[in-house]
Amino acid sequence: MLFNLLIAGVTAVVAEAIMLMLRKRAVTATLLDGSALLAGCLLALALPPLAPWWIPVIGSLFAIVIAKQLYGGLGYNPFNPAMAGYVVLLISFPLEMTLWPAAGNHPGLAATFTLVFSGSLPNGLPLDAVTMATPMDAVRMQLGLGELLTGLKEGPLFGLVGGAGWEWVNLWFLAGGLWMLKMRVIQWRIPVSMLAGLALVALVFHLYDPDTYASPLFHLFSGAAMLGAFFIATDPVSASTTPVGRLWYGFGIGVLTWVIRTWGGYPDGVAFAVLLMNLAAPTLDFYTRTRVFGQQDR
Repeated sequence: MLFNLLIAGVTAVVAEAIMLMLRKRAVTATLLDGSALLAGCLLALALPPLAPWWIPVIGSLFAIVIAKQLYGGLGYNPFNPAMAGYVVLLISFPLEMTLWPAAGNHPGLAATFTLVFSGSLPNGLPLDAVTMATPMDAVRMQLGLGELLTGLKEGPLFGLVGGAGWEWVNLWFLAGGLWMLKMRVIQWRIPVSMLAGLALVALVFHLYDPDTYASPLFHLFSGAAMLGAFFIATDPVSASTTPVGRLWYGFGIGVLTWVIRTWGGYPDGVAFAVLLMNLAAPTLDFYTRTRVFGQQDR
């Protein structure tokens, strides 16, 4: 993950600077707003830690050049740049986007460096020797083969309520999100409504058939649920801006995430759900805008 953060962050900042120079915009002042670095870091957090070095490079370039600067820069981009870059990588390089470390088998810093930049371990072992499917991917595949969740939960991929290791990562993202709420960096409507939407639809289907549909806790503490709720969906540019619109925006992301996870072709649907609701944000703002005092409705 450290290498992803460094590569994606540097690539995003350099790409932003080059695009600003080509567009004859102020470079230093714009870079200091930190939006390019933030986009690169968010993309890096969503990528597999053992992905080849060129994966974060391509993703960051698309996020900054295509999804942000070609639309006019910060404040004009209709889509979340980090998620746009992530989805392009997920569709274009599905194999490289599955290189997650196996549970309990995490290569050291030197071994990870060799894996990222050469594709093999120092002793010559290939990547698939230390990687495996994520818990969400395993659930999707095994349920498709007719397995039941009861048996899958007894395997090494599962922890107390979510995927082994993933539940702790999501707890830390939750803690970071709560801190941002306390510091008023973000508002509560989008993360709360997103997690509520995800948990509600998961609860309904889990009560209907617990052997086929995972529990709300599994969905909340596996994959990118907490990262998406607090750090991605709350993007002030591409999200809805009205109070009521934010509630519907977050709720829509939560429901779409569950739908894609359950019936879609990808194990985690946060990125796709965010981009789909980015499209709906202007409409939500239009129909939920606050009425100006003294103005009559037309």
